[in-house]
Amino acid sequence: MYKIAVVGAYDSIYGFATLGLDTFPVSNAQDGERVLKMLGGGEYAVIYITEALAAELAHEISKYREQVLPAVIQIPGVSGNTGAGVESVKKSVEQAVGSDIIFGGQQ
Repeated sequence: MYKIAVVGAYDSIYGFATLGLDTFPVSNAQDGERVLKMLGGGEYAVIYITEALAAELAHEISKYREQVLPAVIQIPGVSGNTGAGVESVKKSVEQAVGSDIIFGGQQ
């Protein structure tokens, strides 16, 4: 059975452990990259990553964009929502269906 992981600053992710998700607190981009590579290796189907950390690891996250698993999904951290997570999901949906479903393909 696949698992779900949450990666980011401790203050942003510790609450997810109460939901039964595996949490991986990191304090810098280098640790985040190491953890992301480890998690992407097999048993995790979904990896939630804070927007701030994802911004620093864009090059590493892009490697997973074309793969079915794991799905790497950005979430807001304690510092708030930057909109990057919503934009990432929107781009993925556009790529999958060939249209912008929010604006009906019009902008």
